[in-house]
Amino acid sequence: MAGRLLVIQDYPDRQRLDVMKLLPAAAAQPCQEISWGAAKAAALAAVPADLIIANAHATAREAVDVFQRLARLSHTKRTFAVLPAEIDGALLQDAVACFDDFALWPSRREEIVARIRRLAGSGGGEVEAAEVGLMQELGFAQLVGEDPAFLRACAKIPLIAETAATVLITGETGTGKEFCARAIHHLGKRRNAAFVPVDCAAIPDYVFENEFFGHVRGGYTDAHSDQKGLAEIADGGTLFLDEVDSLSLAAQAKLLRFLQERSFKPLGASKFAVVDVHIVAATNRELDAAVRERQFRPDLYFRLNGLRLWLPPLRERPMDIPVLALHFLRNLEPAQNGRGKRFSPAAIQQLSAYHWPGNVRELHNVVQQSALLADGPEILPEHLPISVLEPMAAVSDFQSGRERAIKAFERAYVADLLRRNRGNVTHAALEAHRDRRSIGRLIKKYNINRNAL
Repeated sequence: MAGRLLVIQDYPDRQRLDVMKLLPAAAAQPCQEISWGAAKAAALAAVPADLIIANAHATAREAVDVFQRLARLSHTKRTFAVLPAEIDGALLQDAVACFDDFALWPSRREEIVARIRRLAGSGGGEVEAAEVGLMQELGFAQLVGEDPAFLRACAKIPLIAETAATVLITGETGTGKEFCARAIHHLGKRRNAAFVPVDCAAIPDYVFENEFFGHVRGGYTDAHSDQKGLAEIADGGTLFLDEVDSLSLAAQAKLLRFLQERSFKPLGASKFAVVDVHIVAATNRELDAAVRERQFRPDLYFRLNGLRLWLPPLRERPMDIPVLALHFLRNLEPAQNGRGKRFSPAAIQQLSAYHWPGNVRELHNVVQQSALLADGPEILPEHLPISVLEPMAAVSDFQSGRERAIKAFERAYVADLLRRNRGNVTHAALEAHRDRRSIGRLIKKYNINRNAL
């Protein structure tokens, strides 16, 4: 970028951010600093600066007013703002329309440096560019400085990405485990190779070897050509094993051997193949408990548990709920009708009071639905799903009752299915059009004695 940088800030105290001290690491262009009083009086459109950085954590309303005026006069300058984390929703919406990019304070200084680098065009390398993109994808621009538990987890990602150790990501469903796995891949040395996600729960036992290790022509009936397995496709990159706890004990044994030696033999092949892959696994279960219950191999657990990353559930970081909701609303597709809309204070309060059993994924879906239902510029409580509007205790009672009903139905259904098929699991699975392994899990889950039916 040609030209100068302009920083607008008042003299910060020790508790505040001084953008001028960050600029040597962020950009090499000549820079000018002015106060907010001077900025309000100046014709910023005529200032010879290509990037204007507004340190507005103490003057958010003034900053928005100044840059709304600038936006009406000129669209040639790029703008970046540091805004207070406690900024209200309506003002944040206005700020989003004013600035090309922004960060909330308090925030990681490294993130602000990376964002200024990107806008200033001063490079910073592939890692910094990837980090900025991933921060945006994960919502870091809004989350940084808000919740300590989540920030501690996020701070580990660049460190983990530099290692070759196997990683185990734990956390409830919907907390963003795959996002973190992708961040580890893209921030590491393998970012130019493949990231291969594997939904372990969707792979039936009888095709596990073929899916993971592939086959050669003639390896089995109907194998008319060679086919690479997931392990070979991920060679040089990252193999992400999502819901690894759902693998059967037999599949776990085959996976363990592969993890130990990084070698495998495709079906029908006469030689072993060797690959170089980084293993990242994820689970929403407590694997140590699964080991005690003999549902997960202890040797595989210890092999996977090299580096551990835990993601907190959304209910344990309530201050992030409104910020994430605004982030999702701002990034909705045009067809989802989120452009120019904002949440009312009452709607934000209702979102914050909800316990979010589906975590961040559920919040994203609620934002989409609410934006579509709101016919005006403001999303009101009446536009939120009924589940979010119910009192927490009522929701809890409903959910526990629903879970009891589902369990009773599942047990009765499987018992009746086995009774009709005289305890034969294979025949029962065929009748139910289900995988044999899923029927076996339900038998084990409800401790059904096939011989007593």
